[in-house]
Amino acid sequence: MNPGLVTAAYLAAAVLFILALGGLSNQEKAKRAIWFGIVGMFLAVGATIAGPGVGAYWLVGLMILVGGVGGWFVANRVQMTQMPELVAGFHSLVGLAAVFIGINADIEAGRAMRAIAEGSTEHLAGFAAAVAHKTPVELSIMRVEIFLGILIGAITFTGSIVAYGKLSGKINSKALTLPGRHAINIGAALLCLLLGILYFNGAGLWTMILVAIIAGAIGWHLIMAIGGADMPVVISMLNSYSGWAAAAIGFTLSNDLLIVTGALVGSSGAILSYIMCKAMNRNFISVILGGFGASTGPAAEIEGEQIAIDAEGVAAALEDADSVIFVPGYGMAVAQAQQSISELTKRLRAKGKEVRFAIHPVAGRLPGHMNVLLAEAKVPYDIVMEMDEINEDFPETDVAIVIGSNDIVNPAAQEDPNSPIAGMPVLEVWKAKQVFVSKRGQGTGYSGIENPLFYKENTRMFYGDAKKSVDELLQKIQ
Repeated sequence: MNPGLVTAAYLAAAVLFILALGGLSNQEKAKRAIWFGIVGMFLAVGATIAGPGVGAYWLVGLMILVGGVGGWFVANRVQMTQMPELVAGFHSLVGLAAVFIGINADIEAGRAMRAIAEGSTEHLAGFAAAVAHKTPVELSIMRVEIFLGILIGAITFTGSIVAYGKLSGKINSKALTLPGRHAINIGAALLCLLLGILYFNGAGLWTMILVAIIAGAIGWHLIMAIGGADMPVVISMLNSYSGWAAAAIGFTLSNDLLIVTGALVGSSGAILSYIMCKAMNRNFISVILGGFGASTGPAAEIEGEQIAIDAEGVAAALEDADSVIFVPGYGMAVAQAQQSISELTKRLRAKGKEVRFAIHPVAGRLPGHMNVLLAEAKVPYDIVMEMDEINEDFPETDVAIVIGSNDIVNPAAQEDPNSPIAGMPVLEVWKAKQVFVSKRGQGTGYSGIENPLFYKENTRMFYGDAKKSVDELLQKIQ
């Protein structure tokens, strides 16, 4: 394909990616935005394969086949509840690809330098041929790009694996607080910088391999030091890291589209991380450095007891109520209760009751997780409210029903300065006249933080699987 056509295809793909990101901010436009992204990626891959310098088409075709079949298999097997860990897994692959491409780029650059010394550059092709035509300044810049790609990529790779493990329950969600952990991170980062300087001044590939190993250890330690309550922020942060790793490799490969898409992913992930940190009252720098999500002292003692209620009692309260607010959380996703809740919503609205949903910015384990589930269940967009829109309405609400949420409705965020979530803005459901909490049992949940809400006088615990519990309510509310 003519280089001009490749550039045009890249430009069109970049515009489609921007439209896709913009469309995802609106629920009604999200489906169209996904198609923009699909078409953009098709253009990007097609133009890259058809562009100059690409050989071994059989190998490229084989990799596309393997990747396509793998993606199809994963998409059909993974449930919505597993989306957060799936995203973390994908981030790890981006980071690993950046490391491999960086190492391969150095190997190809070395081959080009040897060919120049031997006067046999006519046999070079692809990336090695491009390197052979670079000036000394351009070669120095390329070394910096390789260093950054490997450094960020390795941190993303191991950090994403830890995030996957914590989200899937394979790794303890509690924050790992090693003595002098910040000094360890700073020391490791300085060592990576020293190796980068050595590499910049002509040291061999061994420096970049060591950088990959040390940066991988940094990524592991950073995410291990973050508690489970803050995993939604970690996911968006790793998303940003993967974008910057891709952008760095894009500069190395002189691929304009990879630079643009990497910058889009990196900046959007950083912005989302900032928004989520603000929503959780966290310091953005603290997120990057790791080490938050742990308590600063003994937690306040909780008085009272958890009082259970059955479906008949909840149904009676709903029949008497004029206003109802549902607060969905990860427990709803696990139980796949969104369809039943949607049907309950229809029946309550048919009786003339005001029904709305309150969505915390970090509800679930992935930004927008609850919105997607509710949209999938055909819950009207106009009754799904963000925290800032609905929080002031709880005192005038007759019934608040919490479906599998914990931290985002935890009054300890306001009442206990030693709580791991102290200062985090939460949905003030305890101010409603009656609160019903649908929960499997009396455990503390994923983050391991006790919730005083469950012990308040106006709270009743509706124990059991969320879907089965709501289905019981449907039998009593016709």
